[in-house]
Amino acid sequence: MTAKQSKWMAVLVLLLVAPIGAFAGAAGGMSARAVVEKFQAELIDVMKNGKTLGYAGRYDKLAEPVSESHDLVKIARVVVGKEWEKLTTEQQDKLVDVFSRLSIASYAHNFKEYGGESFAFESEEQTARGGVVVHYLFKVPGEKSHKFDYWLKEKGDSWRIINIIADGVSDLALRRSEYTTILQREGFDALIAKINEKIDNYSKL
Repeated sequence: MTAKQSKWMAVLVLLLVAPIGAFAGAAGGMSARAVVEKFQAELIDVMKNGKTLGYAGRYDKLAEPVSESHDLVKIARVVVGKEWEKLTTEQQDKLVDVFSRLSIASYAHNFKEYGGESFAFESEEQTARGGVVVHYLFKVPGEKSHKFDYWLKEKGDSWRIINIIADGVSDLALRRSEYTTILQREGFDALIAKINEKIDNYSKL
């Protein structure tokens, strides 16, 4: 695997699972596919201007798109599993905030330049648990395409991304294993410190 291929595997981000009518949109809002493609378009636009924007500029540009397309509260709950119920309300809010910043920082760091990459829609399906999965190929010129599976669930009158599996790898599952272990062995403050350290590293690399 080349260094560039390894980069795209690392990007698979973030950070799991929609009722009848999902393909037409939730409660009259955007369809699951439209939510994903709007985010992808905003991501590609940031990549095209990545060098000019710099890390801070990319972060600022992606903060709203990530927040609007991802269910960051649900993702934060999933990554700590049953440990979520043991946290105070204040700790839960703090975890959602820091994990949201980590998600945005990860995109800002990894999608920093444009080399002709594009997303190509493949298919869309409903899941047995009331969700929608939208399948895409992420095409990188001169390299093998990567498969991106976006899992979405209805939240209010819109669809939100709750997991992204790329080439069969779920970043969310990996994070859950890591974060629950830290919570159980070292405690909440240690987890927050570790996530903040990752955010800080993204801003420097």
